[in-house]
Amino acid sequence: MAKVLAVLSSGYKDEENSYETGWWGEELFAPLEALENAGHIVDLASPLGGKPTVDQTSFLPEYDPKGTYKALYESGRADETQKLSDVNAQDYDVILVVGGHGAMYDLAKDKDLHHIINSIYDHGGIVAAECHGPAPLIWTIRPDGKSIISGKKVTGYPDEIEPEGLLDILPFSLEQEMTKIAQYDKGDLNQKAYAVWADDQIVTSRDPFSSELMGEELVKALNKK
Repeated sequence: MAKVLAVLSSGYKDEENSYETGWWGEELFAPLEALENAGHIVDLASPLGGKPTVDQTSFLPEYDPKGTYKALYESGRADETQKLSDVNAQDYDVILVVGGHGAMYDLAKDKDLHHIINSIYDHGGIVAAECHGPAPLIWTIRPDGKSIISGKKVTGYPDEIEPEGLLDILPFSLEQEMTKIAQYDKGDLNQKAYAVWADDQIVTSRDPFSSELMGEELVKALNKK
């Protein structure tokens, strides 16, 4: 049995552009269900603690056709998170950074999160990040002064499928920032799900439709330990 820390954006609101975002439903609940069904424990954390803001777009029929993830959200499963600053990284075997555009705003440069990622990695644990969730990995700096993903093969949400106009208001392009330091690979966009291991401990996935695959990858990796 492993202990997993799933990290969620607390949410972000851009009044000027009438834009609100947060974490993505499927990217928490699909891996969470896979991990819990395999007997692992999943705790939740966010920068502010408490109930983080979900991106309601993630519950639209095109992303959640059966209402599976909306039902899990409404059950209250994600209503309580601990603050990142209160997390004891040594309690966890895996950290899963959940995507959603919110990760670009409050997770990317969060120093508490960087510390947790480094600590889990240093103790042989797994660092996983989905969709926009790899953003914090860019700024997670190792003792050699380089990013934890420097020179490694990674994936994440590609520019070409970002909603029209959104790149203009996002704080940065995930694809462009990852490309500067890592071997960014979006895979075949005609392939529904895509995830890659950067090394034996770091796995990233491309988009919301890769959430189930991320769960499968983590369960497989933990079975080997």
